[in-house]
Amino acid sequence: MHNYVLTVTCKSTRGIVAAISRYLAEQGCNIIDSSQFDDLETGLFFIRVSFISEEDVSREVLEKGFAPIAETFGMEAAIHDASERMKVLLMVSRFGHCLNDLLYRWKIGALPIDIV
Repeated sequence: MHNYVLTVTCKSTRGIVAAISRYLAEQGCNIIDSSQFDDLETGLFFIRVSFISEEDVSREVLEKGFAPIAETFGMEAAIHDASERMKVLLMVSRFGHCLNDLLYRWKIGALPIDIV
């Protein structure tokens, strides 16, 4: 089983979540976490879906199969392998305690990222 994360940005419209969940279910995937947000000012929709490929479908196959859905909704979509550490840039405006907290979590392994 592989863990993946799907991120999507597109114009907000009806049926996006249904299309995503239907596709993942058809591919033998199980959603383990999902967060979504509608920005009413811009009319944009954002979603991050963590899922497990219970049938060990590769990321390339998932991306290729998802392409028609992304095209239908005009999505900017990406599927990331959850085992690959993301490169992150940290920026702090004023208060150091937020930076200290992030760096502490990173140091103890609670944030599986590479700070560049």
